[in-house]
Amino acid sequence: MLKSALEHAVREEEIPRNVARNVRIGTPRPRRFEPFTAEEARQFLTAAQDHRLHALFELALHTGLRKGELLGLCWTDLDLDEGTAAIRRTLQRTSAGGLTTLPTKTRASERRIALPTRCLQSLKLHHEQQREREAAGTTWRHDGHVSPPRRADRSTRPILTRTFITLLRKAGLRRIRFHDLRHSTATLLLEQGVELVVIKELLGHARIGVTATVYAHVRLRLQRDAINTLSTALDGPANDKSAHDDGDDPPLCGATVH
Repeated sequence: MLKSALEHAVREEEIPRNVARNVRIGTPRPRRFEPFTAEEARQFLTAAQDHRLHALFELALHTGLRKGELLGLCWTDLDLDEGTAAIRRTLQRTSAGGLTTLPTKTRASERRIALPTRCLQSLKLHHEQQREREAAGTTWRHDGHVSPPRRADRSTRPILTRTFITLLRKAGLRRIRFHDLRHSTATLLLEQGVELVVIKELLGHARIGVTATVYAHVRLRLQRDAINTLSTALDGPANDKSAHDDGDDPPLCGATVH
């Protein structure tokens, strides 16, 4: 960041040179994450099946949305007939303890994604349940968000993390971060052979290099599996041609057709 700021100052002729150019910084280690396996993902969705936030967890696991993007999603951003969602904003907690709506993390993060049929069905049911609670005159106040509405006497939304941890215990699964649902989406898509560029667009990464770096270990494992599969094929029994060709005769050729 400092290097970029000083570079701007050089262009503006405020300083003669950028002294930060000569500074060497180490490559940051990628943060470790523990994504779900396919079986664990199925167990989690089963445990969340009857929960009132089931649609949100299902959406997070199927699309890889960041938690802020998930909480910032409004019903007007969804086209349930076309099966798409427009990711335009993110909901973030402020230093004062409240919540504020901000633009997406990067320009690439503002995107339109396709929604699977399973999520569309869950979202339609979730919408109907929100309308029923609002019509019943409960203490929940609906404000157009897909996420849980806030109470009339509170300025903050319920945090998904607490419910997420409860559902992990219910499913008998190891504890992971909510953000690891996003990593689970990408990992499972890679394992299914989905192209990296498609995953990059779904996750909203600015560059495909970011996607490739974060999930390099997954790609390496898939390469190893592919190589092992080829080795198994090459180690198979060879065709026995000794009875037909001793290797000394010239190869057969087709006759010329006039």
